[in-house]
Amino acid sequence: LLLNQLFHGEPKNRDELLELIRDSEQKDLIDEDTRDMIEGVMDIAQQRVRDIMIPRSQMVTLKRDQTLDSCLDIIVDTAHSRFPVISEDKDHVEGILMAKDLLPFMRSDAEAFSIEKVLRPVVVVPESKRVDRMLKEFRSQRYHMAIVIDEFGGVAGLVTIEDILELIVGEIEDEYDDVEDADVRQLNRHTYTVRALMSIDDFNQQFDTNFSDDEVDTVGGLVMQSFGHLPARGESITIDGYQFKVAVADRRRIIQVHVRIPEDASPITLSDD
Repeated sequence: LLLNQLFHGEPKNRDELLELIRDSEQKDLIDEDTRDMIEGVMDIAQQRVRDIMIPRSQMVTLKRDQTLDSCLDIIVDTAHSRFPVISEDKDHVEGILMAKDLLPFMRSDAEAFSIEKVLRPVVVVPESKRVDRMLKEFRSQRYHMAIVIDEFGGVAGLVTIEDILELIVGEIEDEYDDVEDADVRQLNRHTYTVRALMSIDDFNQQFDTNFSDDEVDTVGGLVMQSFGHLPARGESITIDGYQFKVAVADRRRIIQVHVRIPEDASPITLSDD
């Protein structure tokens, strides 16, 4: 019955179908979330992998000769579950490392660790590949990450199944979002991890600063405004004596920053909550 009501009138093209879907929402035949998902499914057929990929500059990679400890540092810092492993540079991706594959080495001799022992094959796709076909391939081949190459064979970025699903169902919170509830955590005497969504007002109260919130509301907004663009992981900038270094970011937003306070500033007091 619902389908009959939805498609009564037989839309003849995509625009008519979209209009019918939105009209169905207004008539309470479907809710907003359902409308968004239907539109998302339709949108992925119109998009190419290049439109949704994480660009090369923002790829978090591991090097083939990295130690277990250095790998774990990056895994903890980013909370990602999969990493491209490179040799000379990002144009030379040797394979994919899954964070869970490191667990056996944490219980035994770390000296025996070698990335080659846990390296998984890398899947390479052209940036012109349609997103709906990419999703079908992800599902049928049962892998979650692919390296995207441009027309000259260079690495342009990477794409994950999560990137595609977010086009359909909206933002998906990952392990990082579940764990990082505290706005501020202390790393050492002068350095703190700060959530990018922390409000400027709360930051000013916590750090006894006076950053303006006239144009931006959050720490991430302040950092992005100061850069003049969306910075990649590892980029840093000093604002009024405070150094802000991007610790975690994706292609759409800053997620977490490391804030280094001036040497003569007093360490802040954090609550135990």
